[in-house]
Amino acid sequence: MKPVIYQLFPRLFGNSQPFKIQGGTIEDNGCGKFSDISSKALNQLKDMGITHVWYTGIFSHATCTDYSSIGLPATCPLITKGRAGSPYAVRDYYDVDPDLTIEPQNRMKEFRQLVQRTHKAGLKVLIDFIPNHVARQYHSLTKPNGVVDIGENDDPSVFFSPQNDFYYLPGQVFYAPEFVEPFGPDVLVDLDPCMYSEDPVRATGNDCFVARPSLTDWYDTVKLNYGVDPRSQQEFFDPMPPLWNKMRDILLHWAGLGIDGFRCDMAGMIPLPFWKYVIAEVKNRYPEILFIAEIYEPWRYKDFIYYAGFDYLYDKEGLYNILRDIMKWQHPAWKLSDHWKSLEGLDDRMLRFLENHDEIRLASSHFLGDPFKALPGMLLCVAMNRGPVMIYNGQEVGEPALGATGFSGNDGRTTKFDYACMPELQKWVNNGRFDGKHLSKDQIKLRTIYKDILSLAQQPAVATGDFYDLMWVNQHYPAPDPQKIFAWLRHTAEQKMLFLVNFDTDHTHTFRLFIPLHAFGVMQLDVNEHFQLTHFFEPSEHYLFQGYMAAYDGLELSLPPSKFKVFLLSLNVDNF
Repeated sequence: MKPVIYQLFPRLFGNSQPFKIQGGTIEDNGCGKFSDISSKALNQLKDMGITHVWYTGIFSHATCTDYSSIGLPATCPLITKGRAGSPYAVRDYYDVDPDLTIEPQNRMKEFRQLVQRTHKAGLKVLIDFIPNHVARQYHSLTKPNGVVDIGENDDPSVFFSPQNDFYYLPGQVFYAPEFVEPFGPDVLVDLDPCMYSEDPVRATGNDCFVARPSLTDWYDTVKLNYGVDPRSQQEFFDPMPPLWNKMRDILLHWAGLGIDGFRCDMAGMIPLPFWKYVIAEVKNRYPEILFIAEIYEPWRYKDFIYYAGFDYLYDKEGLYNILRDIMKWQHPAWKLSDHWKSLEGLDDRMLRFLENHDEIRLASSHFLGDPFKALPGMLLCVAMNRGPVMIYNGQEVGEPALGATGFSGNDGRTTKFDYACMPELQKWVNNGRFDGKHLSKDQIKLRTIYKDILSLAQQPAVATGDFYDLMWVNQHYPAPDPQKIFAWLRHTAEQKMLFLVNFDTDHTHTFRLFIPLHAFGVMQLDVNEHFQLTHFFEPSEHYLFQGYMAAYDGLELSLPPSKFKVFLLSLNVDNF
């Protein structure tokens, strides 16, 4: 089965309260709960074609919301981004975020129930694993008996020791970034710089080894030490640093709770030998568990697959960036051919997406402004290769991330730091009814098209078939314009499919598409036979031709602006 992942941010997903106040509290703006992710919601995701749900922001993390009643006081605003806090500033690897629960004292029970509901709906569960950094006020209250906490046995008098979990700057104390406005630029608060003390200061999460990180640094986090001295880049892996087994035990703990896979945050910042060790350890106990690496260095892809053992890698630096440039900046579509060639056979191991929690929303005025313009790119993400594909909650209804909500500002992204909501997704959620009664006609149409596109993922030609790039023989008039059109085949012995996308947002393209003799040979089809192309979604549109005709005369086709077409290729038994 080809994985189709739905990234779901529980803090926002089920929140039905309207947004009221920038940088507002949980009481002001509300917060989604595990219980909001009902069986009905999950069954509808399953019906859309989703196979895996990536629950984002599960771990207990830094937050300005006070839960002292359960031993979790608010973290200091000087070291917290936003009122709700970043889900990537983890303060307890063994605990879940109390914001997401009806009864915070029973939060693990409520999370287990969510996992059970998800599995009952026929879906797999993914969560983040965040190994590079933790919240500055990290302290595990829920770790199992006998587990040594991170940093508990450190020697803070030295900058580096392979036996330490953190890096220290002896003799220096922490200073918060100047002008820090944790609740957003329009929510000014009087913060005493002495509110938080860290002596000696520890290195900040983004490899920032100074006492005063900047506003653009990950100042709410502390870098973890896997045995690499950052001054010399010398590695001290024998004996094994204690952090390695601490992280192994954390992964095994969550796998034991029924988690089916981990999206590994900033995996490229962690030494490869650790990944090789820990993935092998976890897969030895749970062979089917998935590891997905967030990585942005293409030259390291092969090491992460063949040496470290990851199942899939982010295709952000490749396909996402190319599609962004094609759709936003009118770069030529033929760059797609350059990309798959550069992967050197790793196409099937790459995770494709057009949105996630870090990227600008497609419907935002900062990007396309119109979610329908992204559909050719979405089809390509789903149907170009065998690898997994992902959408972000709200993408399917054109969530535009309008306006500032707090710390994140007005940047076209849905906030991951603030108590907020997704107003367009709320129209589908409809106070937990998940009936979409408040969606506009365009939103209903968009969601239907997403369902159609995602349904292609499990077609044999897409899920397991081979890829054939048609553009090498279709580069000159009257063939399709390679600046705007991309065409490809996917095929198995039983099924052949043709895909066409038009990235031109203004013009219909009419052209002659050539399917070369070589393609017929690769698909093991006799060019002397007669064939039929049948539109996958509109069977009334079909074309009859002989193999030689397609190779030498081409097939006359037309694609409206920002549209795609999908055809089934089959023998014509009637021999027109």
